[in-house]
Amino acid sequence: MSERTHRTQVAIIGGGPAGSLLSHLLRRHGVESVVLERRSRDYVLSRIRAGVLEHGSVQTLTEAGLGERLHREGFEHEGVYLAFGGRRLRIDFTALTGRSVTVYGQTEVQHDLYDAVEAHDGAIVFEAEDVALHDVDGDRPVVTYTKDGVEHRLEADWIAGCDGYHGPSRAAIPAHVLTTYERVYPFGWLGILSRTPPVSDELIYANHERGFALCSMRNENLSRYYVQAPLEDSPDDWSDDRFWSELVARLPQETTEKLVTGPSIEKSIAPLRSFVAEPMRYGRLLLAGDAAHIVPPTGAKGLNLAMSDVVYLWRALVDHYASGTTTGLDEYSATALRRVWKAVRFSWWMTTVMHRFPDTDAFDFQLQQAELELLEDLEVARANLAENYVGLPI
Repeated sequence: MSERTHRTQVAIIGGGPAGSLLSHLLRRHGVESVVLERRSRDYVLSRIRAGVLEHGSVQTLTEAGLGERLHREGFEHEGVYLAFGGRRLRIDFTALTGRSVTVYGQTEVQHDLYDAVEAHDGAIVFEAEDVALHDVDGDRPVVTYTKDGVEHRLEADWIAGCDGYHGPSRAAIPAHVLTTYERVYPFGWLGILSRTPPVSDELIYANHERGFALCSMRNENLSRYYVQAPLEDSPDDWSDDRFWSELVARLPQETTEKLVTGPSIEKSIAPLRSFVAEPMRYGRLLLAGDAAHIVPPTGAKGLNLAMSDVVYLWRALVDHYASGTTTGLDEYSATALRRVWKAVRFSWWMTTVMHRFPDTDAFDFQLQQAELELLEDLEVARANLAENYVGLPI
């Protein structure tokens, strides 16, 4: 095969939200980048993922010129419900923090990002195969890949690894350098998408003896519901009737009376885990998003953590090219990880309090109820939950 050599300032591995947002922000400040994505554009846009944006994520997208459709079509939520003991408790974000969250699906964010990058001739190489990183600990790192049968060599000043948990970027860090932390949860989320109006105008997180449930939405006629399910289950084990019956059993009656059911248009089971890799920088390689950390979806932190990583990284790179300093890049890993661990803690806490574990006995369940009742009794407890949910400062 022939080989083609290219040169850029920042090579970005992964064209999901983290990679495409980083490319967009860098371009707006005069820094060149090339994004390598192993999947097709249509495949990336077909992935149904997170749907809750923190206040800081909305600010970031808005200030980046990506807020028009977000503010027009997104749903601002000023609170969230916790259901337990047959009743609901509302956590009022606006009253407790002065901030809110916005429901706007990751797919929609991705559409906006691709449209923005492509409108300005941003370089995204889709279906880049056999991506490999070389010399990341030296001054001239290189990424090689194959596209349409042609081998390519991309030389860069820096490599941003935004390629997710299974990508090649984290694997390029030597094992003796990398420390990983992991907690695998012994259950999954069975989720369905249905063309039905949401049962509530705000999300409902339910703790029940039968297990966790979540009522969410994508828009006024598209609902997303989840129930905790065994990891060994398959979506085929769950008929629509079985799913709706189980969801109803786990929700308060005041909620189920408003529930509109219908055929599922998508059904899947997602495992839950907490995972953190340290450091997030090695030589000229900088990790961001799921390449460095995974959180269970209970706290709605995954996409938002990726965006905060990108903000830290974008600021550091722009500062470097503007002034020659490496201070921001040298501090990137420690800065990002401080926020990551706080989000991991919150997601772990939400998961622990709201789910029924295989070894949960009557004592454990009563402790969960006491934890939730503290939220009813103490404004400071509600404020702590609200501050974490709407997002810690970036």
